[in-house]
Amino acid sequence: MDQEERLAVFIDYENLALGAREHLGGMQFDFGPIADALAVRGRVVARRAYADWSYFDEDRRMLTRHQVELIEMTQRMGASRKNAADIKMVVDAIEMAFERDYISTFVMCTGDSDFSPLVHKLRELNKRVIGVGVEKSTSRLLPAACDEFLFYDRLEGVEVPDEDQGAPAPKRGSRTRKTSTTERAAAQKAPAASRRAKAAEAVAEAVAGATSPEAAAEPEAPAEPEAKPATRRRKKAEPAPAPVDVAPEAEPDVDVTEQDDAPASDDVPMEVRVAQTLGDLQSSTSGPVTASALKRTLLRKDATFSESDYGFRTFGEFLRFLADRGFVELAPGPSAGDPEVSLPEQGDTDAAFALLRDVVQESNGSAALSGLKNAVRKRRPDFSEKALGFRGFLQFAKAAEAAGTVSLAWDDDADDYLVTATS
Repeated sequence: MDQEERLAVFIDYENLALGAREHLGGMQFDFGPIADALAVRGRVVARRAYADWSYFDEDRRMLTRHQVELIEMTQRMGASRKNAADIKMVVDAIEMAFERDYISTFVMCTGDSDFSPLVHKLRELNKRVIGVGVEKSTSRLLPAACDEFLFYDRLEGVEVPDEDQGAPAPKRGSRTRKTSTTERAAAQKAPAASRRAKAAEAVAEAVAGATSPEAAAEPEAPAEPEAKPATRRRKKAEPAPAPVDVAPEAEPDVDVTEQDDAPASDDVPMEVRVAQTLGDLQSSTSGPVTASALKRTLLRKDATFSESDYGFRTFGEFLRFLADRGFVELAPGPSAGDPEVSLPEQGDTDAAFALLRDVVQESNGSAALSGLKNAVRKRRPDFSEKALGFRGFLQFAKAAEAAGTVSLAWDDDADDYLVTATS
């Protein structure tokens, strides 16, 4: 436990939200896939998001579910303050780097190259830096400065709309924007030289203040409470209650924690959850994955997880059940009762195409695309189209069509693709 990485997450929310909307088919940003990706890399002890939240009323609820602290930086106070959130984020990150020695990794969720000086300074302070950004809105300079960079649209759980379908209509109950898209896009594309200079000045001032004798006399910022692990995608033995539907006209001042107790709707079977987590651990670590490390990561993703909910007395018994059905493979570990866990070989794309065809054939020869991925994962819980190099399941299905395994046709009545197995 003492050797685990401690992560602090800083989110330039406007950059990510606008990047997802403009470059990912109009989709709404979701912090959940980022939380899952970071759970396999260490223990997250701080989560902070910076924005003028009057522009993102509905998003506040999503972030609150993931225990993200919302830092309000109002942009309109009689003068333009478009860089206020960026500067506050820089100052807080530098302050935390000096005051929280136990934090070993900083996660900067932004695609703005203005944060490159901050990344360089954190690495000078012997901190590991992970960047997260939308690929098409991320500057080419930022990934090279980080120790690791995760593109949001490549993360497991992010379903990017296919380009030929166009941008989907906004969801009901989505936030009410208080400024036009053109105005906010113009603010996002402000002159880079000005923003870069202000960010660099903020880094210099923060470093000088943290290292000077006067810094000790200044009042210490309130300590960040340990973030509660998110409970999204909770899987219980009994059926989950229906999610609470939030009315679009809800007042922004309503306590969002009272409205967000319902579980997320994108629930997945536990064997799929285990396979996805194990696959992430195998790709992010150089050594073997033990049962204890796997369970620790599952608890980071869902603090309510317990093997007893599925009828097993111990986690080892649960893993043996999955191994007997070919979902995982077990090998002797470093100590008794803590075996090494691995995924069976997934095979190449041809095997995946054949699996897709078999699943479609079991559905009377044709099936709607929207529910097909879940059906594939019932046969192969560790299935991931992203692990095979595809951006989304639709792209994977089109590749299978090009290979002659299935055929796709748009069904106007179902408003979905109809996938048919070929002979």
